[in-house]
Amino acid sequence: MAKEKETKKAFVLRMAPEQLEALQKWADDEFRSLNGQIEFLLNEALKNKNRLPKGKH
Repeated sequence: MAKEKETKKAFVLRMAPEQLEALQKWADDEFRSLNGQIEFLLNEALKNKNRLPKGKH
């Protein structure tokens, strides 16, 4: 059986322009898109707090 494709949901994120600019610079430094950087940071925070479902580490 083929592995099911992971689906992602879109949503609006509001933040201060200064935060957005800082995140964009950080993403550029790490050769990621802004979206990819936000996903990376959220995933790291979830892992650090053991909030991910088992098998998603």
